[in-house]
Amino acid sequence: MRSRSYGPDLTPPWKKSVPVPEVAADTDLVVEEATSGFCGAVVRVEKTAEGLTVTLEDRFGKHRVFPMVPRGFLIDGKAVTLVRPQAPGPRGPLLSASGSIAVAGAKAKVARAGRIYVEGRHDAELVERVWGHDLRIEGVVVEYLEGVDDLPAIVDAFGPAPDARLGVLVDHLVPGSKESRIAASVTDPDVLVVGHPFIDVWEAVKPASVGIAAWPRVPRGEDWKTGVCRALGWDMTTGEAWQRILASVRSYRDIQPELLGSVEHLIDFVTEGAAEGA
Repeated sequence: MRSRSYGPDLTPPWKKSVPVPEVAADTDLVVEEATSGFCGAVVRVEKTAEGLTVTLEDRFGKHRVFPMVPRGFLIDGKAVTLVRPQAPGPRGPLLSASGSIAVAGAKAKVARAGRIYVEGRHDAELVERVWGHDLRIEGVVVEYLEGVDDLPAIVDAFGPAPDARLGVLVDHLVPGSKESRIAASVTDPDVLVVGHPFIDVWEAVKPASVGIAAWPRVPRGEDWKTGVCRALGWDMTTGEAWQRILASVRSYRDIQPELLGSVEHLIDFVTEGAAEGA
Protein backbone atom coordinates (compact mmCIF):
# COMPACT_ATOMS: atom_id res chain seq x y z
CA MET A 1 0.00 0.00 0.00
CA ARG A 2 1.38 3.42 -0.94
CA SER A 3 1.15 6.39 1.36
CA ARG A 4 -1.03 9.15 0.00
CA SER A 5 1.29 11.67 1.69
CA TYR A 6 4.69 10.45 0.58
CA GLY A 7 4.13 8.46 -2.63
CA PRO A 8 6.25 5.34 -3.34
CA ASP A 9 8.97 6.49 -0.90
CA LEU A 10 7.58 6.06 2.62
CA THR A 11 10.36 8.16 4.18
CA PRO A 12 8.97 11.48 5.47
CA PRO A 13 10.62 14.48 3.77
CA TRP A 14 12.12 15.76 7.03
CA LYS A 15 13.99 12.46 7.52
CA LYS A 16 15.56 12.37 4.08
CA SER A 17 19.25 13.27 3.91
CA VAL A 18 19.97 16.47 2.03
CA PRO A 19 22.70 16.10 -0.58
CA VAL A 20 25.73 18.30 -0.05
CA PRO A 21 27.99 19.68 -2.76
CA GLU A 22 31.26 18.02 -3.65
CA VAL A 23 34.24 20.38 -3.62
CA ALA A 24 37.68 19.60 -5.01
CA ALA A 25 40.32 19.74 -2.27
CA ASP A 26 42.57 22.12 -4.17
CA THR A 27 45.70 23.46 -2.51
CA ASP A 28 45.03 26.57 -0.34
CA LEU A 29 41.27 25.92 -0.15
CA VAL A 30 40.25 26.96 3.40
CA VAL A 31 37.85 24.56 5.14
CA GLU A 32 36.74 23.64 8.64
CA GLU A 33 36.70 20.00 9.78
CA ALA A 34 33.15 19.44 10.97
CA THR A 35 33.85 17.34 14.06
CA SER A 36 36.90 19.05 15.59
CA GLY A 37 36.34 22.59 14.32
CA PHE A 38 39.94 22.70 13.06
CA CYS A 39 40.17 25.34 10.33
CA GLY A 40 42.96 25.48 7.79
CA ALA A 41 44.09 25.53 4.20
CA VAL A 42 44.49 22.36 2.17
CA VAL A 43 48.17 21.37 1.91
CA ARG A 44 47.88 17.99 0.21
CA VAL A 45 45.60 15.04 -0.51
CA GLU A 46 46.96 11.51 -0.10
CA LYS A 47 45.68 8.00 -0.72
CA THR A 48 46.13 5.62 2.22
CA ALA A 49 45.04 2.06 2.98
CA GLU A 50 41.96 3.49 4.76
CA GLY A 51 41.08 5.86 1.91
CA LEU A 52 41.77 9.46 0.96
CA THR A 53 43.08 11.89 3.56
CA VAL A 54 43.57 15.64 3.48
CA THR A 55 46.21 17.62 5.36
CA LEU A 56 45.16 21.05 6.62
CA GLU A 57 47.43 23.86 7.83
CA ASP A 58 46.04 26.43 10.27
CA ARG A 59 47.11 30.06 10.60
CA PHE A 60 49.89 29.11 13.03
CA GLY A 61 51.43 26.58 10.62
CA LYS A 62 50.08 23.53 12.49
CA HIS A 63 49.22 20.52 10.30
CA ARG A 64 46.47 17.96 10.93
CA VAL A 65 45.35 15.03 8.77
CA PHE A 66 41.67 14.13 8.35
CA PRO A 67 39.84 11.40 6.40
CA MET A 68 37.86 12.75 3.45
CA VAL A 69 34.49 11.39 4.52
CA PRO A 70 31.11 12.57 3.16
CA ARG A 71 29.84 15.76 4.82
CA GLY A 72 33.10 15.92 6.75
CA PHE A 73 33.95 19.59 6.21
CA LEU A 74 32.43 23.07 6.25
CA ILE A 75 32.94 26.02 3.93
CA ASP A 76 31.41 29.29 5.14
CA GLY A 77 29.49 27.22 7.70
CA LYS A 78 27.90 24.89 5.12
CA ALA A 79 28.62 21.17 4.90
CA VAL A 80 30.57 19.88 1.89
CA THR A 81 32.16 16.64 0.79
CA LEU A 82 35.79 17.05 -0.21
CA VAL A 83 36.90 15.07 -3.25
CA ARG A 84 40.26 14.51 -4.84
CA PRO A 85 41.21 17.36 -7.18
CA GLN A 86 41.56 16.58 -10.85
CA ALA A 87 45.00 15.99 -12.27
CA PRO A 88 46.42 19.28 -13.53
CA GLY A 89 46.09 19.90 -17.22
CA PRO A 90 48.24 22.22 -19.28
CA ARG A 91 49.59 24.88 -16.94
CA GLY A 92 48.00 28.27 -17.37
CA PRO A 93 49.48 31.67 -16.52
CA LEU A 94 50.74 32.24 -12.98
CA LEU A 95 48.37 34.49 -11.06
CA SER A 96 49.21 37.09 -8.44
CA ALA A 97 47.44 37.26 -5.07
CA SER A 98 44.91 39.65 -6.62
CA GLY A 99 44.01 37.13 -9.34
CA SER A 100 45.71 39.06 -12.13
CA ILE A 101 48.34 37.51 -14.40
CA ALA A 102 51.71 37.73 -12.65
CA VAL A 103 54.59 39.19 -14.66
CA ALA A 104 57.55 36.95 -13.87
CA GLY A 105 60.87 38.71 -13.41
CA ALA A 106 59.43 42.16 -14.01
CA LYS A 107 61.06 45.05 -12.17
CA ALA A 108 58.96 47.61 -10.35
CA LYS A 109 58.27 50.71 -12.38
CA VAL A 110 59.47 54.10 -11.24
CA ALA A 111 56.72 55.51 -9.03
CA ARG A 112 54.21 57.51 -11.03
CA ALA A 113 52.84 60.85 -9.86
CA GLY A 114 49.46 59.37 -8.97
CA ARG A 115 48.95 57.93 -5.50
CA ILE A 116 46.49 55.84 -3.50
CA TYR A 117 45.85 56.98 0.06
CA VAL A 118 44.39 54.65 2.68
CA GLU A 119 43.35 55.45 6.24
CA GLY A 120 45.84 53.48 8.30
CA ARG A 121 48.80 51.13 8.43
CA HIS A 122 46.62 48.01 8.56
CA ASP A 123 44.79 49.11 5.41
CA ALA A 124 48.12 49.67 3.64
CA GLU A 125 49.48 46.27 4.71
CA LEU A 126 46.36 44.46 3.52
CA VAL A 127 46.45 46.24 0.15
CA GLU A 128 50.14 45.33 -0.19
CA ARG A 129 49.37 41.71 0.74
CA VAL A 130 46.84 41.27 -2.07
CA TRP A 131 47.74 43.87 -4.70
CA GLY A 132 51.47 44.43 -4.07
CA HIS A 133 52.56 42.76 -7.31
CA ASP A 134 50.08 44.74 -9.40
CA LEU A 135 51.01 48.04 -7.75
CA ARG A 136 54.74 47.56 -8.33
CA ILE A 137 54.15 46.65 -11.97
CA GLU A 138 52.04 49.80 -12.42
CA GLY A 139 54.35 52.02 -10.35
CA VAL A 140 51.57 53.02 -7.92
CA VAL A 141 52.55 53.98 -4.38
CA VAL A 142 50.16 53.45 -1.45
CA GLU A 143 50.42 55.78 1.55
CA TYR A 144 48.41 55.87 4.77
CA LEU A 145 46.85 58.93 6.40
CA GLU A 146 45.91 57.95 9.98
CA GLY A 147 42.31 59.02 9.36
CA VAL A 148 40.47 61.20 6.86
CA ASP A 149 39.22 64.08 9.04
CA ASP A 150 41.53 66.49 7.17
CA LEU A 151 40.98 64.97 3.74
CA PRO A 152 40.09 68.21 1.88
CA ALA A 153 43.33 69.83 3.07
CA ILE A 154 45.30 66.68 2.22
CA VAL A 155 43.88 66.71 -1.32
CA ASP A 156 44.79 70.38 -1.76
CA ALA A 157 48.34 69.72 -0.57
CA PHE A 158 48.69 66.81 -3.01
CA GLY A 159 47.68 68.95 -5.98
CA PRO A 160 45.90 66.39 -8.17
CA ALA A 161 46.03 66.76 -11.95
CA PRO A 162 45.00 64.67 -14.99
CA ASP A 163 48.45 63.03 -15.03
CA ALA A 164 48.67 62.81 -11.23
CA ARG A 165 45.40 61.42 -10.03
CA LEU A 166 44.69 60.66 -6.39
CA GLY A 167 42.64 57.70 -5.15
CA VAL A 168 41.45 57.51 -1.55
CA LEU A 169 40.13 54.42 0.27
CA VAL A 170 37.88 55.20 3.23
CA ASP A 171 36.73 52.86 6.00
CA HIS A 172 33.02 52.72 6.96
CA LEU A 173 31.86 54.74 3.96
CA VAL A 174 28.10 54.37 4.44
CA PRO A 175 25.24 56.88 3.95
CA GLY A 176 24.89 59.34 6.81
CA SER A 177 28.30 58.65 8.33
CA LYS A 178 30.96 61.25 9.12
CA GLU A 179 33.13 59.60 6.50
CA SER A 180 30.47 60.00 3.80
CA ARG A 181 30.17 63.73 4.53
CA ILE A 182 33.94 64.18 4.31
CA ALA A 183 34.09 62.23 1.06
CA ALA A 184 31.28 64.34 -0.45
CA SER A 185 33.28 67.50 0.25
CA VAL A 186 36.00 66.40 -2.18
CA THR A 187 34.87 67.37 -5.68
CA ASP A 188 38.11 67.52 -7.68
CA PRO A 189 37.63 65.49 -10.92
CA ASP A 190 41.14 64.05 -10.56
CA VAL A 191 40.35 62.58 -7.15
CA LEU A 192 38.34 59.41 -6.56
CA VAL A 193 37.14 58.63 -3.04
CA VAL A 194 35.70 55.14 -2.57
CA GLY A 195 35.28 52.95 0.46
CA HIS A 196 33.86 49.87 2.06
CA PRO A 197 31.04 49.48 4.62
CA PHE A 198 33.13 47.84 7.35
CA ILE A 199 33.90 49.57 10.64
CA ASP A 200 37.55 48.64 10.21
CA VAL A 201 39.56 46.94 7.50
CA TRP A 202 39.83 43.88 9.77
CA GLU A 203 36.22 43.10 8.86
CA ALA A 204 37.12 43.07 5.17
CA VAL A 205 38.87 39.74 5.76
CA LYS A 206 36.42 36.84 5.50
CA PRO A 207 35.73 35.29 8.93
CA ALA A 208 36.23 31.76 7.59
CA SER A 209 39.74 32.67 6.48
CA VAL A 210 40.56 33.86 10.00
CA GLY A 211 38.99 30.74 11.49
CA ILE A 212 36.03 32.41 13.19
CA ALA A 213 32.29 32.13 12.61
CA ALA A 214 31.74 35.88 12.28
CA TRP A 215 33.20 39.20 13.32
CA PRO A 216 31.71 40.06 16.73
CA ARG A 217 29.59 43.10 17.43
CA VAL A 218 31.31 45.54 19.75
CA PRO A 219 29.25 47.82 22.04
CA ARG A 220 29.20 51.47 21.02
CA GLY A 221 31.79 53.47 22.90
CA GLU A 222 34.29 50.61 23.22
CA ASP A 223 37.42 50.59 21.09
CA TRP A 224 36.43 48.29 18.23
CA LYS A 225 39.68 46.37 17.86
CA THR A 226 40.04 45.88 21.60
CA GLY A 227 36.43 44.71 21.76
CA VAL A 228 37.00 42.21 18.97
CA CYS A 229 39.95 40.68 20.79
CA ARG A 230 37.92 40.48 24.00
CA ALA A 231 34.90 38.90 22.32
CA LEU A 232 37.02 36.32 20.49
CA GLY A 233 39.04 35.47 23.58
CA TRP A 234 42.30 36.55 21.95
CA ASP A 235 44.73 37.29 24.78
CA MET A 236 46.99 39.55 22.74
CA THR A 237 47.51 43.15 21.72
CA THR A 238 45.62 44.58 18.76
CA GLY A 239 48.91 44.65 16.86
CA GLU A 240 49.44 40.94 17.48
CA ALA A 241 45.82 40.28 16.52
CA TRP A 242 46.30 42.10 13.24
CA GLN A 243 49.36 40.02 12.39
CA ARG A 244 47.26 36.91 13.04
CA ILE A 245 44.54 38.21 10.71
CA LEU A 246 46.96 39.33 8.01
CA ALA A 247 48.71 35.95 8.04
CA SER A 248 45.38 34.31 7.15
CA VAL A 249 45.14 36.27 3.88
CA ARG A 250 46.66 34.28 1.04
CA SER A 251 44.87 35.85 -1.93
CA TYR A 252 41.85 37.86 -3.02
CA ARG A 253 39.68 34.86 -2.13
CA ASP A 254 40.14 35.76 1.54
CA ILE A 255 38.81 39.31 1.05
CA GLN A 256 35.21 40.51 1.02
CA PRO A 257 34.03 41.68 -2.44
CA GLU A 258 33.21 45.19 -1.16
CA LEU A 259 36.91 45.86 -0.56
CA LEU A 260 38.05 44.04 -3.70
CA GLY A 261 35.91 46.20 -5.95
CA SER A 262 36.96 49.45 -4.30
CA VAL A 263 40.70 48.80 -4.54
CA GLU A 264 40.47 47.60 -8.14
CA HIS A 265 38.52 50.77 -8.98
CA LEU A 266 41.21 52.95 -7.39
CA ILE A 267 44.05 51.23 -9.26
CA ASP A 268 42.20 51.62 -12.56
CA PHE A 269 41.45 55.29 -11.83
CA VAL A 270 45.04 56.21 -10.98
CA THR A 271 46.65 54.29 -13.86
CA GLU A 272 44.08 55.37 -16.47
CA GLY A 273 44.65 58.96 -15.49
CA ALA A 274 48.36 58.61 -16.17
CA ALA A 275 47.71 56.93 -19.53
CA GLU A 276 45.35 59.70 -20.62
CA GLY A 277 47.82 62.38 -19.60
CA ALA A 278 50.78 60.70 -21.33
